[in-house]
Formats: sequence, C-alpha cells, structure tokens
Amino acid sequence: MSETRHEFSATDLRNWKPLADFRRCLATLWPPPHERTWADPQRLLQAQEYLGLFLFGLLNPVVRTMRGLCAASHLERVQREVCGRPVSLGSFSEAQHLLDPAILEKVFNGLAQEVQGPAGAKRPWLIQDSSLFNALPRMHWALWRRQGKVQAQVRLHLSLDLSQGSPARAAVTTGRVCERAAWERALRPGDAYVADRYFSENYELLQRLDLKGVAFVVRLRDTAVVQVEQELPCLEADRHAKVLDDAWVRLGCKPCYQTRRLRLVRVQTEQEVLLLLTNLGPQELSAAHVALLYKERWQVELFFRWIKYILGCRHWLAESESGAAIQLYLALIGGLLLHLYSGQRPNRRMMELLQFYLLGLATLEETRAAMRREKRRQAANAKKS
Repeated sequence: MSETRHEFSATDLRNWKPLADFRRCLATLWPPPHERTWADPQRLLQAQEYLGLFLFGLLNPVVRTMRGLCAASHLERVQREVCGRPVSLGSFSEAQHLLDPAILEKVFNGLAQEVQGPAGAKRPWLIQDSSLFNALPRMHWALWRRQGKVQAQVRLHLSLDLSQGSPARAAVTTGRVCERAAWERALRPGDAYVADRYFSENYELLQRLDLKGVAFVVRLRDTAVVQVEQELPCLEADRHAKVLDDAWVRLGCKPCYQTRRLRLVRVQTEQEVLLLLTNLGPQELSAAHVALLYKERWQVELFFRWIKYILGCRHWLAESESGAAIQLYLALIGGLLLHLYSGQRPNRRMMELLQFYLLGLATLEETRAAMRREKRRQAANAKKS
C-alpha cells in the first residue's frame, strides 16, 4: 500500500460529513426515469433518506439493528442530518424491495475512481478474490450447499487496488456463483491481476485473458501438468527474493489441450514452494517482482476482515437479495468515503478515534494527535516486517 501523505486539519474534521457526501454522489444519479414508485405522493420515506439511514447504521458505533435505526430516526438531530423524518420498521424493510442496487454500484464506481486518481502510464495491479458472508436460514434465495447443515451465504466479488488498498470493482451474488465467471465479467482489456490458485484452474480462461491483453500473476496448483520449453536466467535480485527458477512453459498433458506459452516462476517460502504463473515476460516483470506481487495478495484478505469486523457487516439489516446487495455496496461506499477523508483505510483504532470525535467525546486536537501516533506506530511496524 502506498504511504499516506494526508495531514488532518480543523477544516478536514469539521467538514467531514460522510452522509452529506454520499447524498451528493447519489443526487447526480437520482431519480432514475423508471423508478416511479418513489414519486408516489403517498410514499413518505424517499430512497435518499432510506439509504442515508442505512449508511448511518453502518458507520455509527452504537446502532447495529433495524429496530435501533428506526428508533434513532425519531431523534431530532438524526432527522435533520440523516433521514428527514421518523422511519417505521415496515417502511425501512419495504424499501429494500423497491431500490435497484445498480444505483449504488454507480456511486461505488465513481468513488473508487476518485480514490484511484487519474489513470497513469502504468496500469494498476488489482487483487482478485471473493469472500462469503453467512446468511440467515430464512434467506432462502441464498441457500447454497449442504456440509453437515444447509448453508446460506452471500458472496462479495472484489478487485482491490494494490497501490491504494481500496476496492476498485465489486459485485454481490449468491454463494454458488462461480468466482472465475464473475472475474471474467468484471475485467477490462489492459487490466493487471493477482489471484490465488482457484483462478488458475481454467486454462481456457487464462488464454482468453492473454488474448484480451489482461496481465496476470496467479498461483498454480502443485498437481498441474507443466511442459517446460525454455529456462530463463535468474538475477541476483531474483535469488534474493527466493526465486528457485524461471521458465517459459505450456500447461496441459497433450499438445491439442496445451495452453499458449506462459511463464512459470517457482518461489521458495518458509512452508512450501509456490508455483506462480504469469503471461508477462522478464522484460516487463522480473521474477522478483512476480514473487513480491503475489506476496501482497493477502491485502485483499485483510480488507475482507476489515469490512466484516470493523464496519460490522456480519449482521444483516436487510434480508432480501437486493437488500443484501444494498448493504454490502453501502459498506464499500462507506469505506471509500473514509479512505478519501483519511488518505488510507482506517484500522480499528482510527475508526474509534473518528467515532469518538463525531460523538463529541474527543476534541479536534486529541483526535489529530492520536491519529498521528497511530500512523507512526503503523509505519514502525511496516519497517519491522
């Protein structure tokens, strides 16, 4: 992750209104021409108010349930800054069935581009993976498989920007949806991806990516059949990165089933030997950089843990298919708003500091000083590792 160069000021904190920023992003896309139901004069709760209250629940350190949110909507300040009016349980629950999550996907894409900044000469590397969120047994649309008991799960497919440590693309599906299929739908020509072993199992997919000009570094399973065509020399930097060997190879046991020529880099770790596959030559990507890129793949696992445990996405405030997608997109949007404010993804301590300030329990100077200490601690830990 790139180093943060953000310095907090009084203006930053006083003007930091994530809900207002979210409403401004939403206003550019609202109302969609086909959403007539929200224009009905008998409907008091509007989409912007519903989404604002929902996001308030994800960022708020106190309220974590639908009943708690609806009770909070009776407070004068919450009505003034969040939802505009008291919200009943029935209205809040019904709204998830009326809203198209594609609206939030557009908001998410706009904020993701803002965090990434203008496109540079070099293509950014994206880490591709997905994570499962346990659903309730009554969420029948999410029923997936039986392993001892029936499992109901929602899957978040994510492309994480390696340089910023922030989500760049996302899709929400049921648990049974294939990760490789979701990856292929999301990628664009010119992308560059890092992925784990599951994504390298389909050789035809790797060939299609290569033909589209998509660069990749994926881990290969130990059982893969590899035909070595040409050994490549290893430099001193490669040896320092624990690279064992580097070669052009083809995958597959028979010539008629073999892949296009790809590059295999074997890397020794403390536990095992990693087989890392890429379609880039040594002039574009050295063996040492291949090893380093795959080492950074764990950032996406840390992000999934952050969204589940720091933003509290283990409890569902909506249980329909569209409602679950709304909640996960709002969590991603909240994470991007926090990233735009602080210059990085806040950890648990930094989130607590921001929430203490917004609750009025910490002063501006206390918040700034504590955040500087936390950043120095993170930098010191990064040097040790």
